[in-house]
Amino acid sequence: MYGPRLVSGLAVVFAATALLFAVFGITANVGFFAVAALFGAVAYFMWYHASGRFAQRLYRGVEQRAEPGTDRGGFGAGPREDWEPPRDEDARRRARAAGGQRARREQRGGRRARGRRAGQQRRQRAAAAAQRGGPTAAEAYDTLDLEPGADDDAVKAAYREKVKEVHPDAASGDEERFKEVNAAYERLTDD
Repeated sequence: MYGPRLVSGLAVVFAATALLFAVFGITANVGFFAVAALFGAVAYFMWYHASGRFAQRLYRGVEQRAEPGTDRGGFGAGPREDWEPPRDEDARRRARAAGGQRARREQRGGRRARGRRAGQQRRQRAAAAAQRGGPTAAEAYDTLDLEPGADDDAVKAAYREKVKEVHPDAASGDEERFKEVNAAYERLTDD
């Protein structure tokens, strides 16, 4: 039952319009009765939907077809035994909203946990490098994704690419990673 108040209001408007056309049919022209009948039928069906009787009839028919021992044929598997007719629309809407919020929370939690682990590993590497006085040459090449022994032009090019990715002002920037890239560059250019 989507928006029963709105549908009920529209049913009242259509009923009033049907009444108006019926009055025109009496006073002016009999042809207005046909239009009044159409508006009356639409008003009735809108009221039938808004009152919930349409949904009750529909679900009652589905339940009857799903009863064991009634083989009416047709396509599809039909409803399962554990199927329950929907409750009121507000309860369904709240359940859907709660489920969506739960899924979004779980997604955020998973991303945060992965981000925390990666950040924790980077901080540990940065702390170890700081204790040693900077990264080793092998670590610096690895940080810049270079083969050991790469020439200065390759180091500069790799450094520029990495800095664009990890700069704190970039959308995917990471300050700790930026510091690691700078330390790696300094290590390779000082040698």
